[in-house]
Amino acid sequence: MTAGQLPMDRRRINVADLRGAGLRAGDLALLSGRIYTARDAAHRRMIAQLDNNESLPFELSGAVIYYAGPTPPQKGMAVGSCGPTTSGRMDSFAPRLISLSLAAMIGKGERSPEVVEAMIKHRCLYFAAVGGAGALIAKSVKSAKEIAYPELGCESVKELIVEDMPVICAIDSQGGNLYKRLCDIF
Repeated sequence: MTAGQLPMDRRRINVADLRGAGLRAGDLALLSGRIYTARDAAHRRMIAQLDNNESLPFELSGAVIYYAGPTPPQKGMAVGSCGPTTSGRMDSFAPRLISLSLAAMIGKGERSPEVVEAMIKHRCLYFAAVGGAGALIAKSVKSAKEIAYPELGCESVKELIVEDMPVICAIDSQGGNLYKRLCDIF
């Protein structure tokens, strides 16, 4: 293996094809398609909208939520730094969104047993994006459009079109868990 090579094959996956991709914990992927950013404040708002029988700012069925708050765009870029935030902050909201056919989430860190249980039940995936690599991830973002909660600033909900966004399947829809595997190794 030479410098810059990954130890495993990377699979190019379109967001629309996630459910049939057969990804397993530990698989490396280059994700392309439409995803949505939302952090804790946006999640609170979305849950409140669901509680009030209101429509959400985007269709959850088949969607991917990236736990990120992109910074303002840099020259020639759709966004500035676009790194993941800690996923555990969304764990109290995630099971409900997963039950509405959310296809995947992207963030960093382990998930609660309740989230994993909902993922298995509803065939949802969880991808890890590399923390500290926000500038690298931003290169994958081809367009960004704010679609809800502008008063939240960088934490507003944004629709991103990504091309070859590097992610790792951290928890698969059958409960395979890369974090647990790594703990067993180390």
